Amino acid sequence: MADECCGPDEAASGDQTAPAELTPVWRIRELQAAALAGLLLLAGLIAPAGSVVETVLFWAAAVVGGATFVPGALRGLMKGRLGVGLLMTIAAVGAVLLGEIAEAAMLAFLFSIAEGLEGYALTRTRNSLRALLDLVPPTATVLRNGTPTTVGLAELRVGDTLLVRPGDKVATDGVVISGRTAIDTSVVTGESVPVEVGPGSEVFAGTVNGTGAVEVQVTATAADNSLARLVNVVQEAQERKGSSQRLAERVAQPLVPGVLILATVVGVVGSLLDDPAVWIPRALVVLVAAAPCAFALSVPIAVVAAVGAASKAGVLIKGGAAVEALGAVRLVALDKTGTLTRNSPSVIEVVPTSGNTPDGVLRVAAALEARSEHPLAAAIVAAAGHLPAVESGEVEAVPGQGLVGVVAGRPSRLGKPGFVAAGGLSADVERLQDAGATVVLIEHDGTVLGAVAVRDEIRPEAAQAVEMLRRQGVSVVMLTGDNARTAAAIAAQAKIGDVRAELSPQDKARLVTDLQARGRVAMVGDGINDAPALATADVGIAMGAMGSDVAIEAADVALMGEDLRRLPDAIAHSRHARTIFTQNLILSGLIIAALLPLAALGILGLTTVVAIHELAEVLVILNGIRAGGRRLLPTRPALRGTRTSRPAAAYSQARQPATGIGTGAISLPLTPAGDSAAGRPAGQLISLTSAPAETATAVKDDCGCEPGSSCCN
Repeated sequence: MADECCGPDEAASGDQTAPAELTPVWRIRELQAAALAGLLLLAGLIAPAGSVVETVLFWAAAVVGGATFVPGALRGLMKGRLGVGLLMTIAAVGAVLLGEIAEAAMLAFLFSIAEGLEGYALTRTRNSLRALLDLVPPTATVLRNGTPTTVGLAELRVGDTLLVRPGDKVATDGVVISGRTAIDTSVVTGESVPVEVGPGSEVFAGTVNGTGAVEVQVTATAADNSLARLVNVVQEAQERKGSSQRLAERVAQPLVPGVLILATVVGVVGSLLDDPAVWIPRALVVLVAAAPCAFALSVPIAVVAAVGAASKAGVLIKGGAAVEALGAVRLVALDKTGTLTRNSPSVIEVVPTSGNTPDGVLRVAAALEARSEHPLAAAIVAAAGHLPAVESGEVEAVPGQGLVGVVAGRPSRLGKPGFVAAGGLSADVERLQDAGATVVLIEHDGTVLGAVAVRDEIRPEAAQAVEMLRRQGVSVVMLTGDNARTAAAIAAQAKIGDVRAELSPQDKARLVTDLQARGRVAMVGDGINDAPALATADVGIAMGAMGSDVAIEAADVALMGEDLRRLPDAIAHSRHARTIFTQNLILSGLIIAALLPLAALGILGLTTVVAIHELAEVLVILNGIRAGGRRLLPTRPALRGTRTSRPAAAYSQARQPATGIGTGAISLPLTPAGDSAAGRPAGQLISLTSAPAETATAVKDDCGCEPGSSCCN
């Protein structure tokens, strides 16, 4: 272990996604060796002084204890690596040559304890990570020709249909194709509130089904599902090194040959000027005193513990660099869509121009949006799902503006006001934007057909998360490509004062660079549209990454759940880890600085130096393990009732009578199919801009409509 901290043998590679047997603490080889060496040493101290029994017991203790670090030190030496274990090996051999068998046994015993504790820390973290794979059941029930059949996980294939009964664990990722239930995701995302799912909803491996039976179409094999990818990414993340960790290694690696030179100088010069029997032992003591393993372990132990604990709480932190950077964040830039909002937009109103109909507007808009991957596209396509499709082609995206293409053989455009002239719809556009909706205008054959208003629901915990960040001394800025009015409406509900709207992806990246003048910046986005800004920021953070490979790859940190309060929790957790490994670095450095002169001057003997040095290493390891606590990553209850999973299929819809501003204006109250199961009839108009109770937008005159909709006017 000691050599591993200071440039040891390379870790064996393997299939990191495969389930691995958990290692009980009592089976850790280093701890077993330390315990046996301690018993042998104690027996030797009790045996008659100067007897053969005493000598044999001391030799046995030295051999058993040395077995934990001597082989690794010799392997490292053959590869040109000078590790801490080599210093301890030389010191132990030197003590034996000087006839101090008891000293050699004591050194081997104490160093093996440190090795065992390090092995315990790493095994504890790896076990907690591997335990995630045990969340999936060993078998799954698959429908084959309509008949339930039990198969092993390895036999699951993409496209299979799983039957998930009440209380069952979901075997792998998939999409619900039949049935409704509530899924407990707490074991994976750390969120305590079950998620309602129905046809089209995504479910993930390891989550627990509630009271309803559902059929799930498999979208990923057991070896490639979200849980297996999570374990793989975290294990890779543990290999990444932060600046403090690299600092420790930069100091430790040259220190080893430096100490060898210093010990040689002490031994040779002292022997020339004085009694060699005095100075050669002192040179051996110097070797032990300067061993930097505690220094090199200061950061890795804390980082591994912190990353492992965070992953169990639904926060994926990619290694030491991310831990350090996240703990130093002083400003957070939040994207609007998918971060402050749920990224489940729906159409709230269609306003046609004179002579046109809402259906006509929707048909042209859906024909263009059907070829788009923008979050608003799904809402518009779903709203037009009951209408006959219109042929479209040559559709191209104009970044930050909208779409152009050919619909029914005529040139068409869809986009933000300004890209498409609002004309007589200016008043409606302003009204809808003031209500927090995103408005797109549709133009067909050079004529504006109308406007479509789409609104996304703000996360109910958004305002609380922003307040938590402020209490941590973190400033908050909202960055969005949406118009200023819509951005201001969302920001007001989230209590964010600094808003930058109408930004292209390149603008966001440039603004992140500008914001870095105020301190370390974290950018929070969906990991796809915000990729330039995520890459530019000191820390890129992806929201809701359980279903997004791109988000996990693009970001330094991924919040696997949908609770935005995990963001301040993650920052607090990383700050705690930074504090711990900073303490370790300072303690280790001070001990080395104090022991070197005392050892060189003969004030401290070998036994005392070994005891102090190894005690420091034990303290560093125990302190580092504290970073694995989840006190700062609590399970938080939702601010509102049961949430609904992100749908992957069409919405059910109901039509309201056309009233209000604009000829044939219509409100389209689109709710996920089956909301009636939660006590709300399907098709009933609901608030699309939710917020905590104290910041929720009031309903106008008790009309029952969403503020800004035509029925309230």
